[in-house]
Amino acid sequence: MIREKVLLVFINFENFRNNTTRKQRHLKTVNENIEELKNLTISAGADVEEILCHKQNKPNPKYFISTGKLEEIKNIVDNKEIELVIFDNEITPTQQRNLQLKLDTKVLDRTALILDIFAQRANSREGKLQVELAQLNYLLPRLTGKGIELSRLGGGIGTRGPGETKLEVDRRKIRKRISFLEKKIYQIGVQRDTQRKKREERNIFKIALVGYTNSGKSTLLNAATDSDAYVEDRLFSTLDSTTRKLKIYPNSEVLISDTVGFIEKLPHQLIASFKSTLEEVKRSDLLLLIVDVCNTDFENNIYSVKEVLKEIGVWQKPVLLVFNKIDKLSREELNSLKIKYKNSVFISALKRSGLPELYLRIKKMIERHYLNII
Repeated sequence: MIREKVLLVFINFENFRNNTTRKQRHLKTVNENIEELKNLTISAGADVEEILCHKQNKPNPKYFISTGKLEEIKNIVDNKEIELVIFDNEITPTQQRNLQLKLDTKVLDRTALILDIFAQRANSREGKLQVELAQLNYLLPRLTGKGIELSRLGGGIGTRGPGETKLEVDRRKIRKRISFLEKKIYQIGVQRDTQRKKREERNIFKIALVGYTNSGKSTLLNAATDSDAYVEDRLFSTLDSTTRKLKIYPNSEVLISDTVGFIEKLPHQLIASFKSTLEEVKRSDLLLLIVDVCNTDFENNIYSVKEVLKEIGVWQKPVLLVFNKIDKLSREELNSLKIKYKNSVFISALKRSGLPELYLRIKKMIERHYLNII
């Protein structure tokens, strides 16, 4: 597969922030934002050739970026034969079209990049349907005429659906396809609801693993249940829910489910399309929020996960913070973490250390809130 040459663009609107919640948290540093977008781009199968960072007061309505900086981008695109420009910020369909005409190359934003990665990772039939629906809902307002703009730009990131299929670019056909996908996903959701109701009738306690992408949720699922769910050290390796039995009581069933990883600025199209998959989180009795302690930005990642959980209406559920990959920390670093997060659990899913303490905490939470299930 030919890897596209990419320019990453980061715009910081210093005087344009009006979201008070962002002021109440530690903002990602420029380097952390750059590193995350670089990793996303590499995960999508492209090469980062150049990175451009810029500060301006507010977005340019026509091009999003200032006209002066746009000329600089144009020079980079021409001189380095850039095939794709990716903005870390979300850009409007009109801004995207104007940028593509001005730069004469493909322009995408962070949302399109994440959708493309999800399309590559989807394995199950339901996962592929959900990703395609999210992609088409994102793509529809970005097409002009009968899709000439997209088809002119060729293949690669932003133009491919699940299984490397070419995304439909005819607006009329897209609307029909969206309707078809919604019906199919609804039918699968009905089947899933039937299975859930049977579990609920048996009064089975349900745990959901949630966390930032690549935090080690699947590794923990395997370690805790002696199973072999797919694990890979890459972003969004798990898109489909996997449920296993957790044997912490001799005569009572406890189910634990691995779920799709979250990320900062998770596209709302994905949250909407993955509604049935995220039901596993909504129907759970306990959330284990898995945190990768090796990620220097893990506190921001906790915040991002909480925001998604609030968006899908589950943050009121009991939550246990589980700090993973402690085998990578020094004794001093671990002790400092334990002092700061006193009511949390500290494990290494890979080394299977700290799991007895995790099981004990799960039992205590079950017995405190759900005595009737044991």
